[in-house]
Amino acid sequence: MITQIQGKLVEKSPTEVVIDCNGVGYQINISLHTFSILPNTDFVKLFTHLLVKEDSHSLYGFVEKSEREIFKLLISVSGIGANIARTMLSSLEPKQIIHAIASGDVGVIQSIKGIGAKTAQRAILDLKDKVLKIYDLDEVSISQSNTNKDEALSALEVLGFVRKSSEKVVEKIVAAMPDATVETIIKQALKNL
Repeated sequence: MITQIQGKLVEKSPTEVVIDCNGVGYQINISLHTFSILPNTDFVKLFTHLLVKEDSHSLYGFVEKSEREIFKLLISVSGIGANIARTMLSSLEPKQIIHAIASGDVGVIQSIKGIGAKTAQRAILDLKDKVLKIYDLDEVSISQSNTNKDEALSALEVLGFVRKSSEKVVEKIVAAMPDATVETIIKQALKNL
């Protein structure tokens, strides 16, 4: 198993890099997240995951070890292959994926291109316990803020606001103030709607 590669960065694009390691050029698939934090130096080090199939051997590279671990978790889910996992890591920050899985937020996972409702639910079902254990997250606090968000959205709907536009505003408020009470979320949302 090739677990890391360091060498001279020869080619770089948003989806792949080529690293020259002692005269051998390795083509490594990367996510947009890795592309965005790739150092601007000639010499780079990537943590890799080698995926072996009948017809190919593919290397996937990550600047951060944590992103590689999330990638491994994602490809362990039936229905999520390496390319979809890479798309997930390109669409969302790794922390956002962890938070969405831990809080059971099907909408966030499903918003990623190539992920349907069943796959999103399966990912959450398969990975929630692992994510909570590995990242030592407190399920209660996550579901509490989720409950506050849901209650605030329901209240705004009763007040006559369209759910889609309310969701966007409430998401921003919850992101900025994770410990906000239902009342605070509603007050802030009313100012922004």
